[in-house]
Amino acid sequence: MQEQLVSIETIRAAAQRIAGIAVKTPLVSAPFPGIAGYGTGKEIWLKAECLQPIGAFKIRGAANKILQLTPDEIAHGVITYSSGNHAQGVAYAARAVGAKAVIVMPSNAPAIKRAATLALGAEVVDVGPASSERLAKAEELVRKHGYIVVPPYDDEQIIAGQATCGLEIVESLPDVDLVLAPVSGGGLLSGIAAAVKQLRPETKVIGVEPELAGDTAESFRTGHIVEWPAELTSRTLADGLRTQSVGRRNFAHIQKFVDGIITVTEAEIRAAMRAIVATARLVPEPSGAVAAAALLFHAAELPSYRKAVAVVSGGNVDPALLAEVLAETAP
Repeated sequence: MQEQLVSIETIRAAAQRIAGIAVKTPLVSAPFPGIAGYGTGKEIWLKAECLQPIGAFKIRGAANKILQLTPDEIAHGVITYSSGNHAQGVAYAARAVGAKAVIVMPSNAPAIKRAATLALGAEVVDVGPASSERLAKAEELVRKHGYIVVPPYDDEQIIAGQATCGLEIVESLPDVDLVLAPVSGGGLLSGIAAAVKQLRPETKVIGVEPELAGDTAESFRTGHIVEWPAELTSRTLADGLRTQSVGRRNFAHIQKFVDGIITVTEAEIRAAMRAIVATARLVPEPSGAVAAAALLFHAAELPSYRKAVAVVSGGNVDPALLAEVLAETAP
């Protein structure tokens, strides 16, 4: 079955819909030494999704989905399954419309994300680390209570919401040559790529993934969705990128609009976190640093560019982890 791809009209409508909940985040200049500025002729910008009200891009898709619910659906309440950032997005948007929010969260979710979700008024249900466990528990609770599911990525309205990030990139930097975004379930990458390619087809869009959770990179290479077990994907420090497989709808968009997927090491992610803090004065979580890591350490795998944007997808990092990473010296 051929998946329906989101149109630029649908993305523009989503941008108008979520304007009262999500913010238009800035592009922050990041003249990383050696690859941008200082006479290199290259400009690098960071799309600061860490400055969203919940500290991550996930608010875009969650708001777009929830703001389209009927009053009866709102009365039933919403449910999702998430390791943290989508949980906060759903909790935030649900609170805005007065809906109950239930979040099925893995046992290895960062404490800072769990606490933030609870602080937004959501009910948290804990399960094991596998994304399949989260889905199974959510389906059980839907059957029992009639909650409305707000999927984390494999949903047209979620993709359209995340795509508003790509829309803003092109509006802010119309001659952008290269856009890099993290990928796990594929919501952000599929949305950004759909928006960018429909507005500026010549711009290259690259997905970036931890090599310890490289299921989407393998799926892209083989042309079909590959699933990695939770014991593999949970190894990466990038907790927001531990999904076991890319979504079906997301993969259809990725196959249509994405030019390639690069994997980065754990050391490169940590180094990119330090570089972002030092250069742009932004605070990234590990998942939010992978796109910059590709720019910093995988130049040979990238298409040529003059102006690049790396998406800093979130900034919900545990303070102790951030302090540890910042105290490290480069290998």
